[in-house]
Amino acid sequence: MKQNKYDDANFFSAYEKMPRSVDGLEAAGEWYVLKTLIPRLRNKNVLDLGCGFGWHCRYAREQQASSVIGVDISDKMLQKAREMTDDPLISYVQMPIEDILFADNSFDVVISSLAIHYIESFDSICKKVHDCLTAGGTFVFSVEHPIFTSRNEQDWHYDDQGERLHWPVDNYQSEGMRETTFLTENVIKYHRTLSTYMNDLIEAGFSINAVKESTPSDEMLKNIPEMQDETRRPMFLMISAEKK
Repeated sequence: MKQNKYDDANFFSAYEKMPRSVDGLEAAGEWYVLKTLIPRLRNKNVLDLGCGFGWHCRYAREQQASSVIGVDISDKMLQKAREMTDDPLISYVQMPIEDILFADNSFDVVISSLAIHYIESFDSICKKVHDCLTAGGTFVFSVEHPIFTSRNEQDWHYDDQGERLHWPVDNYQSEGMRETTFLTENVIKYHRTLSTYMNDLIEAGFSINAVKESTPSDEMLKNIPEMQDETRRPMFLMISAEKK
């Protein structure tokens, strides 16, 4: 199922107001961890899968990447990305991630931020990314953590006063579709275990360089009180893998 909620006017309007949409990477709670997994980009050809507003594409060029291609299913996302981009070495392609078919050895680095948990078949994406990477190329991605996606509700357990007691995990080993809510809209996500993420990469021919689980930065913990609860469970999983 190729899902495109972002071209729905109401959904997109709500997404535009999120801090990460307004202020970019520095407002994304996972960014300060994710960027440590991204290799040196100078003179590299970079592909961004699920590029959204193009924040990672522009970051890659700031790091002196030779060229960047951003792929996204949403026309509204790419319209915004093009409005925010003034760089002939960044190009945007409207396409579902599932449909990518780039030539072998086209890219040195492939990045994907918070898109893959919307895709049903992770193993097929791993194979496609592996094919289009050069030998020794890097695949760096973030997804919602399996602890976060295991239940349809994807929310805290509260007491009678509305206080957050704990983050419940259930049906963890039952992989597949989760019908949940994001920005007041019903969305489809795909839950898979931590071991599936890692084993699908290995089976596609990758070696795993690093696995990180999100924690807020000290600055966010200091300045955003609600971030304190983000130390109680990881919301995001981030993996760096290398084409052997």
